[in-house]
Amino acid sequence: MKNIVLFASGGGSNAEKIMEYFAKKDNFDVVGLFTNNPNAGAIDRAKNYNVPVFVFNREELNSDIVLKKVQALNPDIIVLAGFLLKFPSNIIAQYPNKVINIHPALLPKYGGKGMYGINVHRAVLENKEKESGITIHYVDDNYDEGNIIFQQAIAVEECLTPEDVALKVLTLEHEHFPVVIENLLNKL
Repeated sequence: MKNIVLFASGGGSNAEKIMEYFAKKDNFDVVGLFTNNPNAGAIDRAKNYNVPVFVFNREELNSDIVLKKVQALNPDIIVLAGFLLKFPSNIIAQYPNKVINIHPALLPKYGGKGMYGINVHRAVLENKEKESGITIHYVDDNYDEGNIIFQQAIAVEECLTPEDVALKVLTLEHEHFPVVIENLLNKL
């Protein structure tokens, strides 16, 4: 059995797609969802799949408290699915090349601190990009700079608003993120 731990800060649609996908698989188990937001929609989504939820604050994340809870779940992979805080070095060091993130743009463009959600899509339109997309990458000590695992592009020329771009990108995220996770786990 390969164990998956999720981190999410918001609505949790990616986390839900991952839980839904792996609920149908025999060799994989989503063993926990961690969130820094006690009001995150991801919490209810996790409960629908009987996935244990762990709520923490920034201080607990940056101490060994969250690390110890993660270790207790024995993860084969840690997936950041809309997690907005800087991921701590102590967890990255404990799980080298086992912490991955999805970013709603084609890195290295539109990455870094503050570049998340609608901010990314607004920047894409303001710069008159012809395409955007998703990047799934390993997490290192810098925002959005880890080695790229997978990218998929979509045309955005006909998109009129950042919300239009967001919808197209989210469709890509839901389609590809669970599959990429499974492929990585199968290589372990």
